[in-house]
Amino acid sequence: MDASPQHAADAAVTIVLEGRQDAVNAPALRFRLTDHIEAGQVDIVVDMAAADFVDSAALAALVQGMKRCRERGGDLSLVLPIDESAARVFRLTKFDQVFRVLPAGEARVA
Repeated sequence: MDASPQHAADAAVTIVLEGRQDAVNAPALRFRLTDHIEAGQVDIVVDMAAADFVDSAALAALVQGMKRCRERGGDLSLVLPIDESAARVFRLTKFDQVFRVLPAGEARVA
């Protein structure tokens, strides 16, 4: 039975990111996403509510993960950072329109 898009978060794997999400942490994020995707878990929620900094390396890892999920029939959704300066990068790059964005409370269902 296929999961409908509105229920994708219910079956999704949730990855929680905290603190700085930058070039130092991006390889670990890329590895975590790849590990889940290769295991067949292609509906992923990345909860970034507690992230306080996001740079282009972290964004690139998220985009790569999203593309790989979508190629396999899933999706990568985000909970945006609560920190305004960290959330701003998503608005400035228009990634808040590229990714499916979930309210903070929905990410913890997995």
